[in-house]
Amino acid sequence: MKLTKMSHSCVRLEKDGRVLVVDPGGFSEEDAAVGADAVLVTHEHPDHFDEGRLRTAMEANPAAEIWTLKAVADRVSAAFPGRVHTVGHGDAFTAAGFDVEAHGELHAVIHPDIPRITNVGYLVEGGKLFHPGDALTVPDQPVETLMLPVMAPWNKISEVIDYVREVRPQRAYDIHDALLTDLARPIYDRQIGALGGSEHLRLAPRDAVQL
Repeated sequence: MKLTKMSHSCVRLEKDGRVLVVDPGGFSEEDAAVGADAVLVTHEHPDHFDEGRLRTAMEANPAAEIWTLKAVADRVSAAFPGRVHTVGHGDAFTAAGFDVEAHGELHAVIHPDIPRITNVGYLVEGGKLFHPGDALTVPDQPVETLMLPVMAPWNKISEVIDYVREVRPQRAYDIHDALLTDLARPIYDRQIGALGGSEHLRLAPRDAVQL
């Protein structure tokens, strides 16, 4: 399975000639979802869900489908009849030939005065990769590669470190990093790498690795 990191929280997965894209939001590239056979969206915030990017992908491939939670599905189902699937915690499905399980229900707390929205993470290929969206959800099975929300208005580095410790992946790649400046990255790399207990890695946008 090939993993390509796009900007912010968007990733592309490729296997057997098919492409699965997660969270092509407004902070990711305009073509982040182009060529996708399936798109997964974790929640409705615009840095993860961008209707224009979804429309571009769906129009480029008339067979492409979307899996997402109800809040997003309600907004795009009419535009793509029969191609949008609503999922929630505990659901298992196959998207673009990838086995996927949905984990989690709520977005992390940003501030007690801000109502929490729904959020679902996606466990791909039996734990080969987990993308939690905007939450620190711990799946109930081992994770090889964790996509790690490294910097956000809703987290702090101690929580990020403890999350890596709890999930105990073989490796963790940064996502949710558009707000993290190059000046600050070495601090995060050093502290998460030293204290998380797992290999901590970072990919530049459009860099790819084999998992």
